[in-house]
Amino acid sequence: MEFLFETREEASVAAAERIADALRRRLDAGIDTSLVVSGGTTPARCFTELAGTELDWSSVTVLASDDRWVPTDHGDSNEKLIRETLLVDKAADADFFGYYADGKTIEHRCAELDAEVRFMPFPFACSLLGMGADGHFASLFPDADNLEEGLDLESHTLCLPVRTAASPHARVSLTLAALSRSDEIVLLFFGDDKRAVYEQCKDNGEQFPVSRLLWQKRAPVRIYWAP
Repeated sequence: MEFLFETREEASVAAAERIADALRRRLDAGIDTSLVVSGGTTPARCFTELAGTELDWSSVTVLASDDRWVPTDHGDSNEKLIRETLLVDKAADADFFGYYADGKTIEHRCAELDAEVRFMPFPFACSLLGMGADGHFASLFPDADNLEEGLDLESHTLCLPVRTAASPHARVSLTLAALSRSDEIVLLFFGDDKRAVYEQCKDNGEQFPVSRLLWQKRAPVRIYWAP
C-alpha cells in the first residue's frame, strides 16, 4: 500500500501514526511488544513525533534494523542516534536492545544476537525501514558477500555481520527472515532518485535488495514517500 505525500513532514508524521497504531494494538491486548527502527537522517522527524506519543512505552523494546560495529558513543552509532532522538520525551521509558559489545568480534556478537533476538518480544509489532539509492535496506547492501543469506526469507539466521564498500565500518544487520516477522513494515524514504528505484522494484522482484522486501508476502509493507 502506497502513501505519497507532498512534504517530508507529512510523510514522517503519517508514518509515526501508523507505527503507534501497530504498537497500540499489541499493547491493548496486554502483550509486551517490540519496534524495529532504522538509523540515518530520514526517520528524524518520525522519531520526534513518536517520542511525543502517549503509549505504554515501558512495555516496548526498541532495536535497530542494523548498526555499525562501533562503540555506542561513536558519532556513527545508530544506537546513539536512536537513544538521543527517539528514546526521549514520552518514549524515554522504552527499553533498548543494543548490538555492540566491547571485547567481542562482530561474528561472535552476531551469533549471540541471533539467539537473543528470539527471546525478546517477537515477532515485532512493526519495523520502520528506509532504503538507499542503491536499493539496500537495513545493512543488506548489494555488494555484501552474504547478501543472499540476508535476503533468504526461509533462512534460520536472524542477524548477520555485513561488510560493504559503502561503509568504512563493518555492520550488524537483521535479515529479511527476521524483519519479515513483523505485524507490518513501514518503508519511509524521500527523494525522486529513491522513488525511481522503488518503481523499478515493483516490476522486478530481483533487481535490488529492497525488491525482495517488497515482493515477500509474510509482512505487509506500507510505503511512505515524499519528494
